[in-house]
Amino acid sequence: MVARLVIAAPASGSGKTTVATGLMAAFARSGLTVSPHKVGPDYIDPGYHALATGRPGRNLDAYMCGPELVAPLFAHGARGCDLAVVEGVMGLYDGASGLGELASTAQVAKLLRAPVVLVVDASSQSRSVAALVHGFASWDPGVRIGGVILNKVGSDRHEALLREAMEDVGVPVLGALRRAPQVDTPSRHLGLVPVAERRPDAVDAVAAMAAQVRSGCDLEGLLALARTAPPLGAEPWDPADGLSAADRTGRGSARRPVIAVAGGSAFTFSYAEHPELLTAAGAETVTFDPLKDEQLPPGTDGLVIGGGFPEVYAAELSANERLRKAVAELARSGAPVAAECAGLLYLARSLDGQPMCGVLDADARMSGRLTLGYREAVAVRDSSLAVAGTRLRGHEFHRTVIEPGAGADPAWGVVHPERRVEGFVQQGVHASYLHTHWAARPEVARRFAEGCAR
Repeated sequence: MVARLVIAAPASGSGKTTVATGLMAAFARSGLTVSPHKVGPDYIDPGYHALATGRPGRNLDAYMCGPELVAPLFAHGARGCDLAVVEGVMGLYDGASGLGELASTAQVAKLLRAPVVLVVDASSQSRSVAALVHGFASWDPGVRIGGVILNKVGSDRHEALLREAMEDVGVPVLGALRRAPQVDTPSRHLGLVPVAERRPDAVDAVAAMAAQVRSGCDLEGLLALARTAPPLGAEPWDPADGLSAADRTGRGSARRPVIAVAGGSAFTFSYAEHPELLTAAGAETVTFDPLKDEQLPPGTDGLVIGGGFPEVYAAELSANERLRKAVAELARSGAPVAAECAGLLYLARSLDGQPMCGVLDADARMSGRLTLGYREAVAVRDSSLAVAGTRLRGHEFHRTVIEPGAGADPAWGVVHPERRVEGFVQQGVHASYLHTHWAARPEVARRFAEGCAR
């Protein structure tokens, strides 16, 4: 059993990330082993969580992975920890559009049987905060709001008014935080700037968050609340699930296939479970940085290029011509290449006029339009990732466009919320805007690793 808290809010912008990250860091610095988690598909917040705790930030996404995997994935990440802190997404009851509570923070809290701490932006209100909290606490009897943290409190007098108003609600106030510019983190077109791009400043920001939480929150009360969570009753997810011993590529092979995984400042979006699945499938994963490394890792048999911000580093990526040519040569050889979003742009002919790898006969550019949302998709044809007809759920999140949007052999047929084809399949390359979570379909990792071994 792991003590656990879900940090939620009435709406985005209330301060969930600051409070959750600050709590993670404060508890970790007190000597506890803290497991960090994030509801939904977000890649950026988990980077700050990892910085706060020294452990991988892991996502809990009931849409992409299914509600049945939320508790097992949580138990896998939190194994051996003293405390788990789960940061919510959007407002507490906001989920996948048009699908009720699915993928909401509330649903995840219920699946984890975890108490919720509501972070309320208390600026510009006093007594009304009681009505707000009462409404959220009574909306769904299955959600247990065990405490409130009042954020952006203006003064001692303001705090006193807020606490007085909360006395009749029956939900304890477990913290009151003043406005603190030093804990702010810079944002741009897709949210916070990732840790990898500003590590020294991010370290200072996380330290400031921890200090703010220590001074303004009842850490003993929060830990006591976390320890009221009942036994979870779920077996930890195993990356070998779905990968039978007979299917693992390492079995009977002279060596493990080497799969190069793009990292560094330009490629920061990934799920911790993906390399774990590839390892369970018999592969060796090696990280490389397309901004700095001029060659792929020795013996590379396959390539995974996940999401990130290549548009921010287009000139630098383009300047690394030796690596671009190495990637193109690997793709031409027929080796498996899995590219998602940022990886798709990197494989294109150009990005904002800067030459890229030229693997795909397509050009990418920044756009003023944000593309955001969950998708249901079907594999259009056999590829290095999936057999034709494979259905899965994914997520799109970008402000770029690629023209054309699909090749002669598209990667996916999107069937919800609209119908269209997108992405590219050619030889061993599978390139798409769609972010997917392989824990939902372990056979994807197995198929990819098998292709690399061949």
